[in-house]
This record gives sequence, C-alpha cells and structure tokens, in this order.
Amino acid sequence: MLARRYDPPVPLAALLLVAGNFFFHTPSKNIYCGYTDYPGQGGPSLRCDIRSGLRPPLPSKPPGCDTDWSTSLELRPTGRGYVLCAGDSIFNPRARTLAYGTTWRGGGFACTSRTTGLTCTNKQRHGFFLAWGRWRVF
Repeated sequence: MLARRYDPPVPLAALLLVAGNFFFHTPSKNIYCGYTDYPGQGGPSLRCDIRSGLRPPLPSKPPGCDTDWSTSLELRPTGRGYVLCAGDSIFNPRARTLAYGTTWRGGGFACTSRTTGLTCTNKQRHGFFLAWGRWRVF
C-alpha cells in the first residue's frame, strides 16, 4: 500500500502574508471575491464581482469610466463600500467555496455567506451586500 503524504493546513493568516491575496466564491458560483494586499497598490482591498450583474441596474456610467460598471463592488479598510469601474474580473476558477452560514475573515475584513446573499464589512462596519436580485453599499 502506498503511503499518503500529509501536509498540515496552512493558517489563513500565513497564507495572506505569503501570497498577498485570497479568493473565494459563494456556493452558487454567482459571486466571486478576492482579498488583495500588494505593495504599492494603496493598501488592502476586498472586491466582489457578481456574474449575473448588479440588480437593480446602476444608472449610467460616471464620467471617466470606460469599462464595466455593473458587476463589481469594492471595500477598503476604512470607509463605505462602492461600485468599482473595472475592466477585469475577480473570477478565479481555483477559488475556495465560502459555504452558506460561514464567515471568512482576513486583513480587517469579514464576509458572511448566506442563502440570501453575501455581506462583507470592514472594521468600521461599512461594507456591501450582494445577492442575485438586490445589492447595497453601506
């Protein structure tokens, strides 16, 4: 019989410090999120994209936004969540699933996955809520 190799799990804090990022998605695979903290990028941020688009839809794009304006929300360590003008996606096929009823915490952020949607906050309790049929920033 072949021996199985066992690698103990890496603590999330160590993963964040080494990799500088962490990706997850909701069980429905409609919402994908990424925590990033790269040097020179203005500090850590948490971004979530909703593949079905923000509903209700946003008003027209603001001046200077020449890319997508209907799928991404972002949160910084301080301040309210906001809609992000982005020409890329946080979609990552290797992202971990954040099971319903569980919370991910990292870098001063917390995201809780529920069957009703995803709520993400910073230490100031600002953040956003994302679901298939509704969304809000606070």
